[in-house]
Amino acid sequence: MNKHLLSALAAGLLASSASQAADKAHWGYTGHEGPDNWGELSPDYALCASGKNQSPINLTDMVEGGLPALSIDYKPGGFEVINNGHTIQVNYAPGSSLTVDGHRFELKQFHFHAPSENRIEGRAFPMEAHFVHADSDGNLAVIAVMYENGEANPELARAWQVMPHDAGGSHPLNNRVDANALLPKDRDYYRFNGSLTTPPCSEGVTWIVMKTPEKATAEQIEAFSHTMHHDNNRPTQPLNARVVIQ
Repeated sequence: MNKHLLSALAAGLLASSASQAADKAHWGYTGHEGPDNWGELSPDYALCASGKNQSPINLTDMVEGGLPALSIDYKPGGFEVINNGHTIQVNYAPGSSLTVDGHRFELKQFHFHAPSENRIEGRAFPMEAHFVHADSDGNLAVIAVMYENGEANPELARAWQVMPHDAGGSHPLNNRVDANALLPKDRDYYRFNGSLTTPPCSEGVTWIVMKTPEKATAEQIEAFSHTMHHDNNRPTQPLNARVVIQ
C-alpha cells in the first residue's frame, strides 16, 4: 500500500485546519509559511524543496501519445462543503470513479485554487478545480479543470451555496452536487506524473489536465477568492525530465 500518499490524502486533503494544526507544521501561501519555504517548515515537507516531479507545472512541448478516452463514472455525491483554511473543498460520497489504464480510482473530493496552479503553454486561468481520486492502495489521480470568465456555472453555485467563510467551517449539502456537471463536455486531456500541490508535496500522483476550460462568472470566482482572503496557488515547478503527453 502506498501509505505515504494515503496518509497525505487523509491528513492533508480531507482534514479541517483544526485537526491539521494538532499534528502538522502550519503552512500557507504568504510570508514565511509560503510556498518558497514549505520544504523547511517540517521534515515531513522535505519533498516540497527536493522533489524532482513536483506539481503544478507549465504544460508545454506536449508529446503525442495516443491517450485513451477517459473513463469517468460520476454520480451526484457531493455531500459536504468545508473551508480547511487553504481552499474550499467538497467531500464526495463513495461510488464515483475514474479509470486510468484499466485501474480504478474513487473520487474523494474536489477543491479549488485561484488563480490556476497549472498553466497551459504559459497561460494562467482565473481558477482551477482539482478532482482528487484514490485507489485501494492509496495511489492518487487528479483531474484538473481550468475555469475562465463567462456565464454563470449552476453546479458551482450549488456546490458553494453554503460556502463556509471561516477556516474549519463545514456545512452539509442537502442536494448532492454532481461533479460530472463541473467537467467540460470535451474530455480531451493532457497527462503527466506529478505531486500534491500542497504539503507534504507527495509524488507519484497521476495528473490529468482537461484541455477545454469550463466557465464561471467573475462574481463566482471573486466569491471564492474573497473567502480565501489571498491567492491559494503554488507557483509552477520545474518539469525536469518529465514529458507531458496528449
